[in-house]
Amino acid sequence: MKITSEETKHIAQLSKLSLSEEEIDIFTNQLSTIMEYMEQLNGLDTEGIDPTSHVIPLQNVMRDDELAPSLHQDDALKNAPEPIRRFYRVPRIIE
Repeated sequence: MKITSEETKHIAQLSKLSLSEEEIDIFTNQLSTIMEYMEQLNGLDTEGIDPTSHVIPLQNVMRDDELAPSLHQDDALKNAPEPIRRFYRVPRIIE
């Protein structure tokens, strides 16, 4: 499948990218090469092959959620530049 420069411009617009004409030519050729490779993959016989999202089995690598003592509030605020009473002071972001 050949990608046109108009399609590349449309993709750039959707991606909020401003591309020069030289970049459009480069990306048009690269996208066309990618699409040609995808066409080759579409021609492969995948009959009897189970769909996979990963080729190796995954397992949860996160630690168990266990209760542990937390920092005392004074210790947590010790390095805060400008604490207010028992809270962190942060810049206002909503007017």
